[in-house]
Amino acid sequence: MSFRLTPVGFDDLPGWRDDDPTAVIEAMRRCHRHVSTVKPYRAGSLGIAVDDLLPAFSASSADVDDAEGARAFFERQFVPFRISPDGGSGFVTAFYEPEIHVRAEADEIYRYPLYRRPADLIDIDDANRPDGMDPYFAFGLSKDGEVSEYPDRRAIEQGYLAGRGLEIAYAKSKVEVFFVHVQGAARLVFPDGKRRGVTYSGKSGHYFSPIGKLLIDRGDIDAATVSMMSIRDWLEAHPDQVDEVLWHNRSFIFFREADVEDERLGPIAAAKVSLEPGRSLAVDRLIHTFGVPFYVASPSLTRLDDGKPFQRLMLALDTGSAIVGPARGDIFTGSGYDAGERAGAVRNIADFYVFVPRAAAARFGHAEG
Repeated sequence: MSFRLTPVGFDDLPGWRDDDPTAVIEAMRRCHRHVSTVKPYRAGSLGIAVDDLLPAFSASSADVDDAEGARAFFERQFVPFRISPDGGSGFVTAFYEPEIHVRAEADEIYRYPLYRRPADLIDIDDANRPDGMDPYFAFGLSKDGEVSEYPDRRAIEQGYLAGRGLEIAYAKSKVEVFFVHVQGAARLVFPDGKRRGVTYSGKSGHYFSPIGKLLIDRGDIDAATVSMMSIRDWLEAHPDQVDEVLWHNRSFIFFREADVEDERLGPIAAAKVSLEPGRSLAVDRLIHTFGVPFYVASPSLTRLDDGKPFQRLMLALDTGSAIVGPARGDIFTGSGYDAGERAGAVRNIADFYVFVPRAAAARFGHAEG
């Protein structure tokens, strides 16, 4: 998709003077620690590199006293550019971290597993991709020296991984497990009150096929009112069709265990830092770079800010199979049931503004006045 970038002033950002982006600075500090001690983020095709971000990352270590000071920080460090996709507008959805009750061992009720990544699942790139394999596949099966497509959701749920000891824990609902796959992370609650996080560790490689679209196409759900809650309700009302519908999405997610170190923060996401609730954005990783701030304004999105239009600075910290395009974002609403209720019906047109570091802004058509 082609798009245009147009430099704008901070006062052109709807609601900028009312926003408090202090939490975005805290998230930037976590990004700075990661790129300084582990490895830099790969730049997206837009061309903002970690080296461009380093001055702002370094400056984020200074204390910020209030919302005005936080806004002043971003005004010193960045130039906002409006992203204008050709032939369309921006679009936002939302995601959350489910909290589910589990058991360490299977029983008659708790019998649906969350799996660790299997040893025969390998990363696929141009160096080892077999002739004829769809370039979309970033994961595959390595067996007897041959590389092929990994078994899909149906094959795995019918027992492909049985007996390997890969089960992390067991939930009581196949639908619940499916939505953990969709979100890519969860907090697990054990009977003794112990809490463990699980986060994404890989996937089968198959295309993500939204079951909501399937149900709309079949006439089972109204496109005007579709949401995560309406999909859940339909599945609960049609238990005899659950497998058929869920197997439509051949993609299957594997997890790794993670400590819940800070109850306030979300899981460690693709940017390898904990998500900041309400301030973290999943973006198209092929276009954008982790650690870049985005201002998102959506007059129609009122369910996240007590009836007021959503107008907020966010930080690019995650990505996802369905997040495709220059002005496409997925807002992290937090962890637990309430966060899921907030996230479930977010499907809104939105305006996107990318914050380009001042030292790099000239490359994007901005001249300092």
